[in-house]
Amino acid sequence: MKNLTLTQRLTVVFMLLLLACCLLSGYMQVRASNQYSQSVIQRLSANLATQIAANNPLLSQEGLNAKAVHTLFDQLMAVNPSVEVYLLDKDGNIVGNAAPAGKLQQNKIDLTPVKALLNGAKMPVYGDNPRQPQNRQVFSAAPLQVNGVTKGYVYIVLLGDDYTALSSDAQYHSAIYMALRSMGLVALFGLLAGALAFRWVTRPVRKLTAQIAVLDSGGIAAIQTLAKSDAPVGAPRDEVTQLQQAFVALAKRIDQQWQSLMVQDQQRREFIANISHDLRTPLTSLHGYLETLSVKSDHLSNEDRQRYLNIALMQSKKVGRLAQELFELARLEYGVVKPQKEPFSLCELVQDVFQKFELATETRGQKLQADITPGIPLVNADLGMIERVLTNLLDNAIRHTPDGGTIEIKLWKNQGQVMVQLKDSGPGIAPELKDSLFVRPSILSANKHRAGGLGLMIVRRILQLHGSDITLIEEPERGACFQFSVPV
Repeated sequence: MKNLTLTQRLTVVFMLLLLACCLLSGYMQVRASNQYSQSVIQRLSANLATQIAANNPLLSQEGLNAKAVHTLFDQLMAVNPSVEVYLLDKDGNIVGNAAPAGKLQQNKIDLTPVKALLNGAKMPVYGDNPRQPQNRQVFSAAPLQVNGVTKGYVYIVLLGDDYTALSSDAQYHSAIYMALRSMGLVALFGLLAGALAFRWVTRPVRKLTAQIAVLDSGGIAAIQTLAKSDAPVGAPRDEVTQLQQAFVALAKRIDQQWQSLMVQDQQRREFIANISHDLRTPLTSLHGYLETLSVKSDHLSNEDRQRYLNIALMQSKKVGRLAQELFELARLEYGVVKPQKEPFSLCELVQDVFQKFELATETRGQKLQADITPGIPLVNADLGMIERVLTNLLDNAIRHTPDGGTIEIKLWKNQGQVMVQLKDSGPGIAPELKDSLFVRPSILSANKHRAGGLGLMIVRRILQLHGSDITLIEEPERGACFQFSVPV
């Protein structure tokens, strides 16, 4: 069976079931036919014992009339060899019979079926067969009475040994014939069922097998083709249809993951290109000024030499900051850093961060403002990470806000969270950059307007680790406005 296909297995099982049903049906038909024929024989012969008892003096005042019994039994056996006549006493003991020597295997008849038949029980009624106790037979019975008192019974087995032997042989041949005919019908209808019904039943399975074969040889293109197809519609309890729907859903999921991987790969390539560009610019400048100092050091004035050194130092810091941001972003994205949450005052943290940027804002004439609603509770977060978020946002705002501009941080409580909003009076975010503000910057889409860069990516990743996120708020006025929440 292991080497058979699904269609062949179904065909074999179906044919075996049909064969079993035919054999059972044949057995039931033979049995029903037997019972019917025996019922008919018992009905037709119901009065046989009564007539014998009425017309033949089998008992006398002195007891058994042996001569009359012997004569009667011989006559009945000669006329109808299928019957067996027995004379019983009132307790069911056999006191007279015509059985050959050694044939009688039971000397007493159970009178319960006899009394049931005499009382009008539904036929067929089966009683003891003295010659074959294991096979109960239909019978005819009548009481023998002397002066109104029952002295015994006439008990006639209507289907004796001869009839049973002939009947068994006929039933055997009939059963063999019926079995052969049933097997022929099973073979015929089994082949038809295998060619028609099973072909229809297994068609979805074959179709699914073909789809899997195509997927195996066609690669991602075949998967994408299957993903674009409509899922098969069928009954909810149809397992094959459910399996086909599952394969289509799986193909769609693989296609989505493949598209996501392609996007991520493209972003990775763009990110590498962008970082290469960002690193190349300050490194080229740093190399140029250092080379100038090395070649023309003797011909430069002290002022030019110091200016070149300051420019080289500034470019070196820019490269170092970019490298640090790359390292920090990689640690955040790959789960190396986990937030160590603790309760602290976000209001005090805002004041501390303001102090870090006081000198930079005073130099550019910018104003830092804090709008803090009274009663702000302690937040439960990683102090260092939230400080990093505020630092990055303020640093971006200061760098993109013109001299004399304003930068405002607003805090308020909202449904178990402290909301933070940072707004500046700069030129704002260009519309074409808003969708990609928090994703890795790409050199392919670079323009003169500011992008989020690595700083906003770090901010978003930190907030995601705290179960939050950052959003850009659309403001009717100029400037950029960011908003996020910190859990209490």
